[in-house]
Amino acid sequence: MKTVFYAFLLLFIVKLDAQVNVTYQKPSKEILDLVDVPLAPSVIMDANKSIMVFLYRDAFKTIAELSEDELRLGGLRINPKTNIGSRTNYYNNIKMKSLSNKNAELIQVSGLPENPRIANFTWSPNQMKIAFTQTTPEGVELWVIDIASATARKLTDAKINANMRDVINWFEDSESILVKMLSEDRKELINTSEAIPTGPTVSVNDGKKAQNRTYQDLLKNPNDEHNFEQLALSELYKISLNGDTLKWLETDMYGSITFSPDGKYVMVNTIQKPFSYLVTYGRFPSITKIYAKNGMEIAQVLESPLLEDLPQGFMAVKKGRRNMSWRSDKPSTLIYAEALDEGDPENKVDFRDEVFQLEAPFKGAGKSILKTINRYSGIQWANDNVAIAFDYWWNTRNTKTYIFSPSDASQQSEIIEDRNYQDVYSNPGRFVTKRNEMGKSIVAVDKNNNSYLIGDGYSDKGQFPFVDKLNLKTKKKERVYQSAYTDKLEDIYDFDVDKNELLVRIESPSEYPNYYFRKLRNEKLMQLTAFENPFKAIQNVHKEVINYKREDGLDLSGTLYLPVGYDMEKKEKMPMILWAYPREYKDKSSASQNTSNSNEFISPYWGSPIYWVNKGYVVLDDAAFPIVGEGDNQPNDTFRTQLVGNAKAAIDAVDSLGYIDRNRVAVGGHSYGAFMVANLLSHCNLFAAGIARSGAYNRTLTPFGFQSEERNYWEAPEVYYTMSPFMHADKMKTPLLMTHGIADNNSGTYPLQSERYFNALKGLGATVRLVMLPKESHGYRAKESILHLLWEQDQWLEKYVKNK
Repeated sequence: MKTVFYAFLLLFIVKLDAQVNVTYQKPSKEILDLVDVPLAPSVIMDANKSIMVFLYRDAFKTIAELSEDELRLGGLRINPKTNIGSRTNYYNNIKMKSLSNKNAELIQVSGLPENPRIANFTWSPNQMKIAFTQTTPEGVELWVIDIASATARKLTDAKINANMRDVINWFEDSESILVKMLSEDRKELINTSEAIPTGPTVSVNDGKKAQNRTYQDLLKNPNDEHNFEQLALSELYKISLNGDTLKWLETDMYGSITFSPDGKYVMVNTIQKPFSYLVTYGRFPSITKIYAKNGMEIAQVLESPLLEDLPQGFMAVKKGRRNMSWRSDKPSTLIYAEALDEGDPENKVDFRDEVFQLEAPFKGAGKSILKTINRYSGIQWANDNVAIAFDYWWNTRNTKTYIFSPSDASQQSEIIEDRNYQDVYSNPGRFVTKRNEMGKSIVAVDKNNNSYLIGDGYSDKGQFPFVDKLNLKTKKKERVYQSAYTDKLEDIYDFDVDKNELLVRIESPSEYPNYYFRKLRNEKLMQLTAFENPFKAIQNVHKEVINYKREDGLDLSGTLYLPVGYDMEKKEKMPMILWAYPREYKDKSSASQNTSNSNEFISPYWGSPIYWVNKGYVVLDDAAFPIVGEGDNQPNDTFRTQLVGNAKAAIDAVDSLGYIDRNRVAVGGHSYGAFMVANLLSHCNLFAAGIARSGAYNRTLTPFGFQSEERNYWEAPEVYYTMSPFMHADKMKTPLLMTHGIADNNSGTYPLQSERYFNALKGLGATVRLVMLPKESHGYRAKESILHLLWEQDQWLEKYVKNK
């Protein structure tokens, strides 16, 4: 017995010997030509859709950018030199175009900063200006664009504090901005790698249950606490466009800041102590106060405690006020919810939540306006007589939509939708909104009391997005428009009720997505953008959505790509890559629905397997991998059986079409998909090789739940054991390529997960390669990392699949 113990212990202390010293590599030209392409700009529009702003950025960061100083504190990643998120996506150019003239040309915004690193775009209330931040080596500056002249200018030096986000908020006159500035009281940061400890780090518990997910980037010691506080401290300043500056509030750890719709009040949230070593900063204590627009304190409306010990379950919430926000159809009315089940989903009650409103001067208790059967999730406001509320309950996947009168609580709310939110075929869509006189979004209701909904339009016959008209009095529905394309995809982004005009984006497998106005009176299209396809090498690839059945009769689907130049009459049997991600369901009907669309543009990205169609591989992408648990059964009770059943059904389906050599099939996945890969290779012999990126392989290291598993390890030890590939490492007989970002920040997927799993596989003689990517998080960002990743995957596939 002692021998077994020491042998098991050695498994964990085996060093990663036989490392291969490599520099960053690049994949073959067939792949490289699809990666090294310019990224089309993102676009934003003003509320009237008269101006389109084009935001340009590089497709990737560089490893040098990821190597800049970074502190990981309380769930945040901060560059302590520049005082902004260290992983911020920056734009490097801005152009504009008038949408009122179909022949208008793109206009370059002049006056932009040198070496632009632009972020945090925020429209002014009058839609005539856009404020943004510019990050320099010294820090963050505040800039503003004048829309009429298409010019940009700097408003402040590099003294903005963007560490806690929500950094730019406009005053209602559009002439001043409330911003977070570096505190004059900030103390020097502690270099934790050099600081001499003053004592041990001690954590205690007084007997309360505190079941939390395995968060990363947590505070770990008093030095971290000190650094977090210094980086969070800001002073609030009112910055006028004419150059005037006025200190608005003194130093504090400011979080979210929101103006009331009329601009007369400001809701300000501040982070408080004690900090936590178990949860991220969003669950630290906080205080929310209301201030007048001149900075005078009006009322404290919320004090939230440290949230380390919520009841168990995904639907657990704190006691007391939560979800506090401004009512968008009123000048200055607060809305908040309170749990009627004490925040504990195990308590049985008729109504889970009650919603209140609180008017100025924001003192005392609020007025009840609604109770929800499930957990309250939000309200869309229309007017005094009509509002739309939503709730949901994760355990049953149920969601309800209510119509109620916010001015008359005696009127019974009416449930107009009561459905499974995973049932995409029955999704009625989202309510169309418009901008009111205060510049806030409200439900668009016409003079006949009609509202409108935009739906994705998934069905068993395909995807046909639509607009429905819903009369709020009679509840009668009428279809206003439905896309009829069978060779393209038309996404509906917005509907202007007054103009009877849609904003749509249209694409096809070979046509890059572009924006259009569609007038419903005559369905005439006006093209707004003309982005070209940068992936010419694969534009003629055969793509289709295939449907097939699992052995138990469950309907499945996946998007099939054939290699470039494939002869469909000759039908040469090619190697295949199957890429998937498991998803949990509580009913077979929802699990069997198809949300893939063969008309989507073929757009490979860094994590995509589509590159390999240019190297002679068949690709089955986004293959359906549902894990179903109906009634009292939980999906993970039969996880492995269903996983293998999904894989076999997918391979059988493509093999039956005559395209593949089923002995040369690889499987790949990222995150929970990597977990899937490791399980498949351990429990079936369907695959020639696997690729597992940034996964978690030992579920006992995530003992208080993972993914959609709500039970803790001690409630379901057999589930945790059965699902953990680490526990079955002795069964791995298939070559496995593993990659992981050394700076992974995702809950549960510590880099240690891959390191320990590799040690186990190596110790047991498996064929395995582990690639740890420096500076990378859960999703990979640096161009050097991504090109090397693609090289690693290509080498693995060529050796163990194509040339098997």
